[in-house]
Amino acid sequence: MASNSIGPQSASATPLELLRTLPAKERADAARNRVVVLDAAARLFAEHGVEAVSMDQVAAAAGVGKGTLFRRFGDKSGLAAALLDTRECVLQEAILRGPPPLGPGAPADARLAAFIDAYLDYLLEHLALVRMSETATTGARYRIGAYRFWHRHTAILLNTTPDPEHTAHALLAALAAEHIAALLPELGEQRIRAGLIRLARSTM
Repeated sequence: MASNSIGPQSASATPLELLRTLPAKERADAARNRVVVLDAAARLFAEHGVEAVSMDQVAAAAGVGKGTLFRRFGDKSGLAAALLDTRECVLQEAILRGPPPLGPGAPADARLAAFIDAYLDYLLEHLALVRMSETATTGARYRIGAYRFWHRHTAILLNTTPDPEHTAHALLAALAAEHIAALLPELGEQRIRAGLIRLARSTM
C-alpha cells in the first residue's frame, strides 16, 4: 500500500482509476523474493495468528535475513499492508469494471450497499491484518493509498448529498477494523452487516 496524505481536496480532484492499488515495479529477483516472503508470512499468520508471529520467524521461514525483511517492509505492519495489496486490487477491479451492482451500471444507492457488503467481506476475511495496518501508528489508516480509493468511490456515489466528502469519511469510519473487531463479539457479523447497509442507505 502506498503512503499518501488524503486531504479532501486532493482526493476529490483525483480520478478513481488513479487511486487504485497497483503492484510496485521491481526487478525480477526482488519480485521473487517478495513472493517468498509474503507466502511465508501468510502461512505463519494463518497458522499462529498475526500477533503471535515475529519478524524473525517470517525471515527464517522465508530463508532471508532479518535485515533484508526490515529494509523491504519496515515492520510487521508494513508486511501486513503488503499482504493486503493483492486482496485490495481484486476489490478495486470489481468496483471499476466488474458487474453491477458493485461495478458500474447500477443506481448509486445499490452500488453503495454492494460496496459496504463487499468491503465487509474483505475486512472480516483479513481482519487482523487490516487492523494491524490501520493502527500501527496514529492516523495510519488515513495515510494508506487504499483508503483514498475507498473514500473517493464512496464520495462519488454520495455526490447528491450536501457534503459527500465528509459523509464518505463518516461512513468509512464505521468500517474501521478496530471498530468492527470491537463490535463483533457483542453484535455478531449479520447484525453489523445489516446495520452498516442501513447506515449507508440513510445517507443517500
